[in-house]
Amino acid sequence: MASKAKYLPQRIACLSTESVEVMYALGEEDRVVGISGFTTRPARARKEKPRISGFSTARIDKILAVKPDLVLAFSDLQGDICRDLVKAGIAVHHFNQRSVAEILAMITTVGNLVGAQDRAAQLVAKLEAQIAIVREAAATLPRRPRVYFEEWDEPMISGIQWVSELIAIAGGEDVFSELAIKRSAKERIVEKSALVIRRPDIVLASWCGKKFQPARFYGRFAGHDFPALAANQVHEIKSAYILSPGPAAIELGLPQIANIIHAWANKAETQ
Repeated sequence: MASKAKYLPQRIACLSTESVEVMYALGEEDRVVGISGFTTRPARARKEKPRISGFSTARIDKILAVKPDLVLAFSDLQGDICRDLVKAGIAVHHFNQRSVAEILAMITTVGNLVGAQDRAAQLVAKLEAQIAIVREAAATLPRRPRVYFEEWDEPMISGIQWVSELIAIAGGEDVFSELAIKRSAKERIVEKSALVIRRPDIVLASWCGKKFQPARFYGRFAGHDFPALAANQVHEIKSAYILSPGPAAIELGLPQIANIIHAWANKAETQ
């Protein structure tokens, strides 16, 4: 009987960073023949693999040049790229995860696609255990801080669903949680006045694609009053740690959020 591995994809092009991250985490990096230029994890992928796309833009001929038998894509922003690849006869699996549960489901699906089900299950179990530890620690907090997560500054865009969920797991309350379920950034635009009214205790910022500048944030709210500003509770979380819906958000972003929240709680108790 022919080996099942014979029928699995052997040349996989990854058009977003989290699929690269998962392929490496599963020990299947040899099958990756091309990556997004925005790939951050693991760092060695940028040295080992050709960069064949941006995020929302790509040259189809550049992707076809690496001769993929499967392309892994993400989000509606890559919809047109996927359409053109399908027209060119390429198999595409298009992910669109927005929640923590969907991140874990994505890992499971990648494992199924490449025949690494056991390793995918182990990775999911590891991430679930980390979530449980952080959630248990959050249950000891005397008060849950109100948290504003800023994904972009001009216009102000609040956090997407998995970010909002990670804030809750870490012990905080997303002040714009009702917007987090909106799938597009345009639907999560907020006004300065709305933030001032919601009086966050902590501000977390991760400006997608550019470094957060605290001075610009403080300057934007000069003359306004809310607890996070008064207590200097304005913190950056690197976008590579939190804005990619893959393992990094749980392994790196979640602990950082939890540390900030617990430090805030410890300081509040002594005041």
